[in-house]
Amino acid sequence: MTPGVDSNIYPRPQEGAAAAAGRTRIPRRDPRGLRRSGRMVVVPPVETVEPLVFESGWHLARTSPVPWWKRTLDLLAIALTLPLTLPVMAAVAAWIKLVSRGPALYRQERIGRNGKPFVLYKFRSMKVNADTARHFRHFRNLVRTDSPMVKLDLLCDSRLIAGGCFLRSAGLDELPQLLNVLRGEMSLVGPRPCLPEEYRFFTARQRVRFEVLPGLTGIWQVHGKGVSTFSEMNAMDALYVKLSSAALDLAIMVRTPFALLRQMREAMQHSREAAAESVDGPAGDPPIPGYSTRRSG
Repeated sequence: MTPGVDSNIYPRPQEGAAAAAGRTRIPRRDPRGLRRSGRMVVVPPVETVEPLVFESGWHLARTSPVPWWKRTLDLLAIALTLPLTLPVMAAVAAWIKLVSRGPALYRQERIGRNGKPFVLYKFRSMKVNADTARHFRHFRNLVRTDSPMVKLDLLCDSRLIAGGCFLRSAGLDELPQLLNVLRGEMSLVGPRPCLPEEYRFFTARQRVRFEVLPGLTGIWQVHGKGVSTFSEMNAMDALYVKLSSAALDLAIMVRTPFALLRQMREAMQHSREAAAESVDGPAGDPPIPGYSTRRSG
């Protein structure tokens, strides 16, 4: 826990099955399941995700402008960290060009505020033409089973370029999204933007997350990544929308480096385990891009 930051403003991943209808009280635990206090936190109700196919029309939500404090905080934070982020971004781009063929930047369509599509920028951490065809089927299975959504960037599969596992676990591949923030398509803090094919898996209640700008980091990233299910992630995002404030954004920003350090440590652990398994016996089927049902930590 970061000194001086009130953890009571954060929701925690739900323990056990999806919440029943109505307001649900959840034990306050950290992502690893360690109880931090006896207090409870109220999260929005979680809807079941059946049937799996929802309407495909874009979500029409708020038309009000982005709060002035959020835009000001984003621009101020970028300006203050620019002397650090620019050299790091240049070094990452040079490394990608050195160890692999293809462009350093990767562009991908995502769904932003009010369901509006936009082009998201990332540093390319996978080999050119890497297979991602099974991602959608696996994501659909995670939604149906409400399994923990552990990103494969912690499992360091063979489709990554040299150093790609480090780029992902350290969050360095997300740095180009500062351009999306400057363009007003994203914020530094908010729910992560989903892919267009994933949008229809969100229920009408869960689509409240699209009422705010998507972000580079958020409550799920610092408290639920690797341990929360799809419904739990959406409950946290809905609570962020309800409680959104400058103080909350600052608290999440402060906690993000510590979450990244924990993620890097877990990636190294998974990498060592994978290396040991490859020595003990033949590897199984290649991992599915995007997510895994294995819990982190």
